[in-house]
Amino acid sequence: MLLVIFMLAKLNSHAQQPLTPASSGYAPVNGSKVYYEVYGAGDPIVLLHGAYMTINSNWSELIPILSKTRKVIALEMDGHGHTPLSQRPFSYQTLAGDVATVLGHLKIDSADILGFSYGGTIAYQFAIQQPAMTKKLIIISSTHKSEGWLGIMYAMLTGLKSDAFDNTPIRSEYIRSAPDTSNWHKFIGAMLKFSAEKFDLGDDRIKNIKAPVLLIMGDNDGVDKKVLAETYSLLGGNVFGDIVGLPRSQLAILPAKGHGTLIMDAQAIVTLVNTFLTAK
Repeated sequence: MLLVIFMLAKLNSHAQQPLTPASSGYAPVNGSKVYYEVYGAGDPIVLLHGAYMTINSNWSELIPILSKTRKVIALEMDGHGHTPLSQRPFSYQTLAGDVATVLGHLKIDSADILGFSYGGTIAYQFAIQQPAMTKKLIIISSTHKSEGWLGIMYAMLTGLKSDAFDNTPIRSEYIRSAPDTSNWHKFIGAMLKFSAEKFDLGDDRIKNIKAPVLLIMGDNDGVDKKVLAETYSLLGGNVFGDIVGLPRSQLAILPAKGHGTLIMDAQAIVTLVNTFLTAK
């Protein structure tokens, strides 16, 4: 349990000074609202953060690089950062619907979608629900079903209480940005419950994703590499490219990377992302 707390706290403490977006605001979503920030200009790419994180704590190093050539739209999901905790139960379907609503609010018909961890599962669900809105999909250290995580993750989550993050940078970031800081323990409790639930977005639905997909994983990031190989096959990968041609989807496994150290390697990630996005 302490390992989970340490890893999440380390990610949040890694954040740089708050970024200054070109614009920001709230999009109304089904009785609540979702906060977004926009940076740069060019083809749009949407960033979906990991659990318990914010735009700043997850993307402070990646946004300045990506926004040099792209219009970056970063969201804070239900209860995270500046987005208030709604009365709705958490579900990947609802969260993916929120992403679509924000894009509609910004009058963006389609975009590339990038998600890390929790945000990666939301990104998968978005591609399933909104194929016409999904140009290319980038999944960083995530999975489309709970068995795609090594079992130790769920064992670590067992027993965590809503006060588990009280003395960590996660709470400091929450206090800095949340519209109602009295929801702190309610938010953590709801997220812990949701994170412990088993889920499966469906192999058939993953197989039917038409958008090219880039999977970026750490070699020891908590994602089960056996399930990852099966997922990549569903996406058209795991072929003999010299004979049948390379698939549109790609897989990158970075060495000596855990879940946290992977996302902190912004330069390696942006190199992979830019190469993938510019490929014809």
